[in-house]
Amino acid sequence: MDEERALYIVRAGEAGAIERVLRDYSDKHRATFKFESTDEDKRKKLCEGVFKVLVKDIPTTCQVSCLEVLRILSRDKKVLVPVTTKENMQILLRLAKLNESDDSLEKVSEFPVIVESLKCLCNIVFNSQMAQQLSLELNLAAKLCNLLRKCKDRKFINDIKCFDLRLLFLLSLLHTDIRSQLRYELQGLPLLTQILESAFSIKWTDEYESAIDHNGPPLSPQETDCAIEALKALFNVTVDSWKVHKESDSHQFRVMAAVLRHCLLIVGPTEDKTEELHSNAVNLLSNVPVSCLDVLICPLTHEETAQEATTLDELPSDKTAEKETVLKNNTMVYNGMNMEAIHVLLNFMEKRIDKGSSYREGLTPVLSLLTECSRAHRNIRKFLKDQVLPPLRDVTNRPEVGSTVRNKLVRLMTHVDLGVKQIAAEFLFVLCKERVDSLLKYTGYGNAAGLLAARGLLAGGRGDNWYSEDEDTDTEEYKNAKPNINLITGHLEEPMPNPIDEMTEEQKEYEAMKLVNMLDKLSRRADVKDLHQDGG
Repeated sequence: MDEERALYIVRAGEAGAIERVLRDYSDKHRATFKFESTDEDKRKKLCEGVFKVLVKDIPTTCQVSCLEVLRILSRDKKVLVPVTTKENMQILLRLAKLNESDDSLEKVSEFPVIVESLKCLCNIVFNSQMAQQLSLELNLAAKLCNLLRKCKDRKFINDIKCFDLRLLFLLSLLHTDIRSQLRYELQGLPLLTQILESAFSIKWTDEYESAIDHNGPPLSPQETDCAIEALKALFNVTVDSWKVHKESDSHQFRVMAAVLRHCLLIVGPTEDKTEELHSNAVNLLSNVPVSCLDVLICPLTHEETAQEATTLDELPSDKTAEKETVLKNNTMVYNGMNMEAIHVLLNFMEKRIDKGSSYREGLTPVLSLLTECSRAHRNIRKFLKDQVLPPLRDVTNRPEVGSTVRNKLVRLMTHVDLGVKQIAAEFLFVLCKERVDSLLKYTGYGNAAGLLAARGLLAGGRGDNWYSEDEDTDTEEYKNAKPNINLITGHLEEPMPNPIDEMTEEQKEYEAMKLVNMLDKLSRRADVKDLHQDGG
C-alpha cells in the first residue's frame, strides 16, 4: 500500500507533494532491510519513478527525499536489476558532484544531496554486478579521487569524504584492477595518506615525527569514521606492497607508517571506536614493507632524554635489568627510544587475547606485525622481550599458568587453530632470537614441540635468521632452581623420593626376585617368537 500511494504521487504530483509522500515513506522504512517479495514489482516501478523525478528541476529538499527513498530501496538486490543503467548511474554521479569540472564545493545547501547520492551509489555498487561493471566504464574511481582532492582539507564536509572513501573502498575491494589504478595512475597512496593527516590534524615536528598531545580531546565521531574509511581504502591500495622498489616508494610508506603511529597514540570518541580505529591501523601496518616500520619508534628529544636520565637515577641500584625500560610522562622509553606505539600494539594484542574468540581475524594480524617488527628491528625485539619475557624469577608454576602476557601466549602455543598456534609460537621464538634453548626456558618442551617439529629443531639449535650475540642474563632465583626444572613442563619440580630408601632388606630382595622373574618371562617369549619365525 505504501509503494502504491508513493508511486501514484511520484507519477502525477508536484514537487511539494512528492517530497511529503517520499519523506513519509522513508520515515516508515528507515530501518527496513528485508522486503516482502509480493511488493517487488511495485518497488521496481517506484525506483524508476524516483529516477524520473531526479532529472527534473526540483528543490534541493525534494532531491534529498528522493535519494533517501532510493537508498532504502537499493538495499534490495532484485529491485536494482532493471534500474541499474548507465543513464541512472550518471544521474547519481551528477548529483554527487562527481562529474563536475570546477575545483570547488561552494554551495553548502547541496552537501546533503551529495552525501545521499554517495550513499545510494555505495548500496548500488555493493548489491549490483551491473553497477560494478558500469563503475569501470564510467571511471568512477578517478572521479572519486577528484572529489576527495576538492574537499581533503575541509573539515566541515566530513560526511562527503566519509562516503566517498567508503565507495572507493568498495570499488577496490570488488575490482583488483582498480587497486592498481589507485596505486599508480591516481596516486592513491599519497592522496589517502593526506586524508588521514587531515582527519588527525597532524603537525609534523620532523620528517617522520608528529606532535602528540596526550591531554588533547579525542577525535570526533565524524573524524573517526572518516579515518576508518581511509584506512580501509588504503589497505586495499597497498595489499600487494610488501616490499619497495624505489626510494620514492620507501618515503611514501614511511610517511604513512608515521601517520599510523600517530593514529595508535590517539583515541576516538568511545572505547569501541578507538579499538576499531587501531584495528584498521594494525591491518594497514601489516601491508607496510618491514624496512619502513622503523618510524614506529623514534629517538627521544633532548628534554625527554634528560627526563629519562632522571627517572633511571630514581630506580634502585639492584633493579638494573629493569632500568632499560622506564615510563615517564606517559611515554614508554627503552634504550633512549620512544616505544609508545609498540607498547600500544602490545596492549592491543593482549586485549585481543583476553577476548577469547575470533583469534584468526582479530589476533593474528597484530601478532604477525609484532613478529616481523621484532625480526627486522633489534630495538623493537629487545623492548618486546623485556615486556613479554622478562628475566625468570618464579618458576614454580607451569609457563601456561598465570595472567602475564607470557602465560597467555604460551597457552596459545597449543591452541586448536593451527594458524593461531603457529604465529604465537613464532612470535616467542623470534623474541628468543630463534634459539631453542632460550625458547624452552620460557615455554617448556611440551608447549614448543609443535614449532620445533615444524622447523626441524627438535634436537636443538637455532633458526636461520641472524641476531646479535648479546646473551640473556639469568636471575639468581632461576639459576638456583634450574637443576630441578622439568624441561617438558617448564616449571620447578621437587626431587621425587627414592622408594627403595624406605624398604627393608626382605622387601628389596622380594622386589629384585620379581624383576628377575619378569625378565625371564620376557626372554622366553622372545625365544618362542624367534622359533616361529624360523619355522615360517
